[in-house]
Amino acid sequence: MIATRVHPRRARLAVAGAACALLALTACSSSSGGTPSTSASVSNPAGGAAQIVIKDFLFSPASLTVAPGTVVTVKNEDNTAHTATATGSKAFDTGTIAGGKSTTFKAPATAGTYDYICNIHQYMKGKLTVR
Repeated sequence: MIATRVHPRRARLAVAGAACALLALTACSSSSGGTPSTSASVSNPAGGAAQIVIKDFLFSPASLTVAPGTVVTVKNEDNTAHTATATGSKAFDTGTIAGGKSTTFKAPATAGTYDYICNIHQYMKGKLTVR
């Protein structure tokens, strides 16, 4: 039998590489078997503070549930201006929010789901559910 000697540094690199691959696979797994989702859904009880943060050209949370008439604060943490404008029925519109500024709007009195976008960057999308 011929013995081969593996250099200790190469052995450590192989183990580290395998550990990184395993970690990457684990991080991408989902208990539902689907792809991981970055959208968050938040529910605020009646009388609770409701907030949408704009950062990195995304609305966070992507989906927010509030009671009718709730005052929702929209905080723009980007350096550029954005809006939060309901599509379709135009049930709410923050107007232009400068970078680093905040504004509020009142959630519609009628229960339902209201999709909204940034009028300036229309690929930015969110959902407000009123119930």
